Amino acid sequence: MHQVQPLTAPVTPVDALRRIAFLLERTRAGTYRVEAFRNAVKTIRSIPDEELEQRADSKSLKDLPGVGDSTAAVITQAITGELPAYLESLQEKGYEPLARGGAELYASLTGDLHMHSDWSDGGSPIEEMVLTAAELGQDWSALTDHSPRLTVANGLSGERLKRQLRIVDGINDSLGDRFRLLKGIEVDILDEGELDQTDEMLDQLDIVTASVHSKLRMNSAPMTRRMVAAVLNPRVNVLGHCTGQMVMGSRGKRPPSDFDAQAVFEACLEGNTAVEINSRPERKDPPDELIDLAADLGCTFTIDSDAHAPGQLDFKALGCERAERLGIPPERIVTTWPVEKVLEWAAPR
Repeated sequence: MHQVQPLTAPVTPVDALRRIAFLLERTRAGTYRVEAFRNAVKTIRSIPDEELEQRADSKSLKDLPGVGDSTAAVITQAITGELPAYLESLQEKGYEPLARGGAELYASLTGDLHMHSDWSDGGSPIEEMVLTAAELGQDWSALTDHSPRLTVANGLSGERLKRQLRIVDGINDSLGDRFRLLKGIEVDILDEGELDQTDEMLDQLDIVTASVHSKLRMNSAPMTRRMVAAVLNPRVNVLGHCTGQMVMGSRGKRPPSDFDAQAVFEACLEGNTAVEINSRPERKDPPDELIDLAADLGCTFTIDSDAHAPGQLDFKALGCERAERLGIPPERIVTTWPVEKVLEWAAPR
């Protein structure tokens, strides 16, 4: 992976708007601010260049749905061959590294086993997530939208998941060898360790990332049994954000769940299930001491973005800083592997 390079004039209006949204997402700007630029992209993608130029000349761009003062100015300046002022301002500070350290490991990442689209609680279409991942130098990624019981996140029913898998096939057919999108899910770990999707559907996927999203304050013994049962399930490949903690952010702070981490990580080792280093800054999950424990036990890891927007795909730089600082060898990190090796590792056991 690599950092995207700043744009220079001339740029197309779509590229300028996309890059502004990316930089805002990367720096965790407010959702409404980002959506203004993403919505403008959706509007103008299908409009011929000649019509956009005419509207810019007649100052009627704002008559288009989803185009306001700021986005109209960006479109107009891009059409006239300028680097839009809004983009130029963001680029002056928007490419600063997200972390001090971890750059070498970040450069070695090839993929991501945890990202969301607007099919569940992400903010962008699958195609936009894939395009941005490719622009960042990824070779592959797993699409892991939520499972059905997480209704607050618009989790996918079995029927919706089937439709999504057909779309993934179409995307892969169009991309050829340039990028591989893996069929995946972030499946909820239910109270007794069951998975929130049918075995039939899980067997159609390349990757299953399993996470706890409910009853996070469960007592230690049942929580441990719950997690051990899940990671020993032969259909599970990754244990996502294992403690559920929140250390910052708009949802406030949340303490880590109480469980026997050694028992859970030993089960991960037995089941060949990777421990996710979740790169979202509000999670920092697992905490450093649990990463050390999992490493000492011999566990395999993933460094994932848990991205819900294209700009958040770059959050993996934060996970890389932690992994490198804690001495996790790159060869034990699945997201540094070529896609063929990932698929061989993840195949049903």
